Amino acid sequence: MESPEVTFTLAYVVFSVCFVFTPNEFHSAGITVQNLLSGWLGSEDLAFVHYHIRRSSATLLIHSLLPMGYFIGMCFAAPEKELYYIHKATEGWKVFVLVAVILPLVTSTVAFYWSQKRWSNHPLARTLAHHALPQSRWRAVASSINTEFRRIDKFATGVPGARVIVTDTWVIKATTYKVYVAQQQDIHLTVTDSRQHELSPESNTPVQFITIQVASINPKVKPFDIRLNSTEYGELREKLHAPVRNAANVVIHQTLSDLFLETFRSLVETNRVYDLPSNQELEPCIGCMQTSASIKLVKNCQEAEEGECQQCYCRPMWCLTCMGKWFASRQDQQHPETWLSSQVPCPTCRARFCIVDVCIVW
Repeated sequence: MESPEVTFTLAYVVFSVCFVFTPNEFHSAGITVQNLLSGWLGSEDLAFVHYHIRRSSATLLIHSLLPMGYFIGMCFAAPEKELYYIHKATEGWKVFVLVAVILPLVTSTVAFYWSQKRWSNHPLARTLAHHALPQSRWRAVASSINTEFRRIDKFATGVPGARVIVTDTWVIKATTYKVYVAQQQDIHLTVTDSRQHELSPESNTPVQFITIQVASINPKVKPFDIRLNSTEYGELREKLHAPVRNAANVVIHQTLSDLFLETFRSLVETNRVYDLPSNQELEPCIGCMQTSASIKLVKNCQEAEEGECQQCYCRPMWCLTCMGKWFASRQDQQHPETWLSSQVPCPTCRARFCIVDVCIVW
């Protein structure tokens, strides 16, 4: 049986990780810095810049208190250690307590410095000052951002720890501790990476994430990356004034069907192959007439008489792409999370099959 201190340690580590990286469950329960300090932070919609100045400062300070919270908790979880008597504690615990005390002191000093001159020392205020005209100050830039953020036609996406906001004039990335800002007229945009996932944790559907580097011609503004779902790429492009250069030659799937075809192909390639009899020749695909047929439907998911799938006796007549398009076209468009696990009829004989039954002709 695990000791109370081990149980508490595991629970506190899980809580700390979730509190810092805030999964959806913590957001739903309101266990976030934004919710706990909502009265002091104010409204993001009314004053976007000042809200994030306060939020980033408070987040840094509260997160720095987590080690001290662990120590206090251990005092109750393991009273036999008598940790509240620091002079009796082991050297390791003395070092830990020292760090736990110094860390919030340092962050408090930093936050206090940021708050001076009405938050003019904050990194976000200094970033905005780089965008200000010679005769104006960072508050004028903040006012412009606040006004544009209140408009309903802005583009906004991403999780709370890495939100992306694009307005008529600004490209903004808000992370846990920092906010990046660039002016649209000064930026160069480059697609640098793409990651394909067969299943999204949120929707249980295929998903592609693309990374775009935002680089400003203003030497004082550091480049930063924004990451978004490829299906949102078209909406992003509509809001951007600058062209997006695809340096990585990434194929961007802007629709769910495009993503599904890519996933369909990768899954079929892992299935058993079909050995074409030597006396049989492949004919052109009857779907596109551009390539040779390359798919044979063979029931592999279960035994012959089990399940909903049926044995198809048609000869190879379709290519992989056309079969994938057929499979996608027969799905419930309102519930894409069911696509990969569903069955559809053969386009020729109507025998039902699933993805596992799709075999590449060898």
